[in-house]
Amino acid sequence: MLRELRVENYAVIDNVAIEFAPGLNLLTGETGAGKSILIDALALLLGEKSFSEMVRHGAEKAVVSAVFEAAAAATQILDAHGIDCAEGEIILRREIAVGGKNRVFVNNQPATVAVLKQLAPLLAAVHAQMESLLAFDGAARLELLDAFAAVDMEGAEQAFLKWRGLRERISELERDEQDRLRLVDLWTFQNKEIEQAKLVPGEDEQLEAEKRVLANSGKIHAAAMAAYEALYEGNAAAATSLRVAARHLEELSRFDTRLQDALASVESARLAIEDVGLTVRDYGERVEASPERLEKVEERLALLDRIKRKYGATLSDVIAYGEEVARKLDQIENRDEILRKLRGELAAAGEEYLEAARTISRKRYQAARKLEKLVETELQDLAMNGRFKVEVSGSDESENWSAAGFDRVAYLIATNPGEPLRPAEQVASGGELSRVMLALKVSVESGASAKRRRERTLVFDEIDTGIGGRAAEAVGRKLLALARAHQVVCITHLPQIAAFADHHYLIEKREAGGRSRTLVRRLDDRERREEIARMLSGARLTEISRKHAEAMLGAGKRD
Repeated sequence: MLRELRVENYAVIDNVAIEFAPGLNLLTGETGAGKSILIDALALLLGEKSFSEMVRHGAEKAVVSAVFEAAAAATQILDAHGIDCAEGEIILRREIAVGGKNRVFVNNQPATVAVLKQLAPLLAAVHAQMESLLAFDGAARLELLDAFAAVDMEGAEQAFLKWRGLRERISELERDEQDRLRLVDLWTFQNKEIEQAKLVPGEDEQLEAEKRVLANSGKIHAAAMAAYEALYEGNAAAATSLRVAARHLEELSRFDTRLQDALASVESARLAIEDVGLTVRDYGERVEASPERLEKVEERLALLDRIKRKYGATLSDVIAYGEEVARKLDQIENRDEILRKLRGELAAAGEEYLEAARTISRKRYQAARKLEKLVETELQDLAMNGRFKVEVSGSDESENWSAAGFDRVAYLIATNPGEPLRPAEQVASGGELSRVMLALKVSVESGASAKRRRERTLVFDEIDTGIGGRAAEAVGRKLLALARAHQVVCITHLPQIAAFADHHYLIEKREAGGRSRTLVRRLDDRERREEIARMLSGARLTEISRKHAEAMLGAGKRD
């Protein structure tokens, strides 16, 4: 359940906080007050795309946050991403900066939009303004039926990917002869060039270090010898000075034993300095000017640079590329045998896919019949005596295969007796289409598991578009019935629907300091009557509209 929604500096909203409750939460207000903007803000927390243009003018960033009751499945997702779960709740926050930078937090811990999208189906479903079946592509139609049927696509998806990968490998080996010979020549040349280079990972870095030493051998030898003189050999060497200091401390320690530790420290320092001096001397003596070796190192580095420019950014990348080319050459040399083996694997993968896809298809056909009956019942409750059909079609031929199976789905409806069934998106009346959408959404939600029904918040943005009168009252009753199993949040312009609210919120726009502000407040019984009266009669309230509003509220309470 959605407990709270906060919106700061988003579009026309500067700072709004709404506490929602169980049941039917209805939001009303004048056009342009910001009702749909609140729903858009909630959709951002469910993973929808953000736009920096929505940051309120003059602000540096917009912030949207919400508190949901925690669901068991949702906490599992958080655990998988290493996010701690707060006691009994999930806190989502999203920040959108003017420059386009987007930050996501879950329970005050950094997260990603991908995490929001994983959580979204378990928290809320937003059915946005102007949404219609017309906007559904084939995949979306299928997804709606699969949600009702609780279809598990993982097996079919993995089998399809395996089958497609094998088919692509076979296609690569079956290129026409001219292309094949051209590729063989290219790969043979590349393979030979990489093999002849006899590459060793990290060799270029070692050679670069050696090159620096060879190119500066004179300076290195002089510096090493100078360091040796200063540390060990010279008259003023550090080791000589420390030996003198040690003799004095040794004499002092005969009089005061407390100086023995100091003597030991000086002796330790002298030994360390002598060791460093000898090491530096040996290093300097080993450094020799070798123009021949420097030339060979530079030639080798030039070869490695040329190889990397052609085949990879690093020697490891080049070696990996060479191994891939060798594999392709081996495939071509053993082309017939490999093709025979791959075709066998392809046939087995195809059978595996068909078994999974046919199982899914049978579930879809069975679910389609159940969904038809549910939707028809819902449509009758919404004052539409129409026929509804879920048409599942498609064949299991390989050209129809996809990760989602091989079926296609269409939703057909006849809104009046004697009319033929037609695609739902071709229904002429916008009010009828709104009711069809509501009936579908309610039916699909009713097919979800009881656990999922308890956890999801359903959000409807102006589902009442294009309807009125008896149909509007039917929609209100349906939303109220739906709210007995779900938390429902709905924006409406119709008093017939607003009268059914368990919790009524008014969204209004006011001007302060020369700028518009959007305010949201929960209405008490008296304020509800005034708001519904306004919705009935407009800005000018009358006693008749107030009495009508009171009667509507009374009827809504009886339901």
